[in-house]
Amino acid sequence: MFLLELKDVSKSFGGLKAVAGVSFNLEAGEILGIIGPNGAGKTTTFNTITGFLRPDSGQIWFDGIRVIGMKPHQICQKGMVRTFQLVKPFLELTVLDNVVVAALNRAKTIREASEKALKIIEFVGLKDKKDTLAMGLTLPHRKRLELARALATEPKLLLLDEVMAGLTPTEVDELIRLLMEVNRKGTTLLLIEHVMRGVMALSKRVIVLNYGEKIAEGPPHEVVKNRQVIEAYLGEEYGREEFLGAQG
Repeated sequence: MFLLELKDVSKSFGGLKAVAGVSFNLEAGEILGIIGPNGAGKTTTFNTITGFLRPDSGQIWFDGIRVIGMKPHQICQKGMVRTFQLVKPFLELTVLDNVVVAALNRAKTIREASEKALKIIEFVGLKDKKDTLAMGLTLPHRKRLELARALATEPKLLLLDEVMAGLTPTEVDELIRLLMEVNRKGTTLLLIEHVMRGVMALSKRVIVLNYGEKIAEGPPHEVVKNRQVIEAYLGEEYGREEFLGAQG
């Protein structure tokens, strides 16, 4: 049984078909990347999976349960949670309190939630920021806080929406290592990402969306050589760089 299954999922807004018959499966322990140009339907796909939008048609199963019609908090209770491209912490709460709130999804007491939150904050590298208000964090630290809040819900499946956007190459590399450790500890990852160094380093498999349709799927080193993907998203320059790198 797959951890996540999508079958012919579609979603339209007026006359615009944002997602058009998308199907894919995700195995437990896998890291799957979704790439594609802006407006390709990536975030809409995330929103249908996590209950923020109801698809017009199709089926979605998580851990053997049909999740269409369930609310986001109900899906979170089942073990699937997402981050947002625009991070949304409680700005007037400290880093610790932000994570405690998320930990209460599972913890039975404030003490238990606080103990769990402190461990997660240390894991994501925010131990020295635990008493800092979220509004005082830099973008890289807010990204880590968003990740910490998601991890505090104890997800089986974590959906990451452009978690590397706005980061420097060094910060991207640090986040790649952190996400690899998250996956090694048993969390399955599904990520939307434009930072290709992150996609290539993390993903075992990549899906490419364009105008709401899946146009390619496979190992990242094969997908980036796909002519349709190069024309729709990566561009000829990226294709040449991949070719020259392979020749070297």
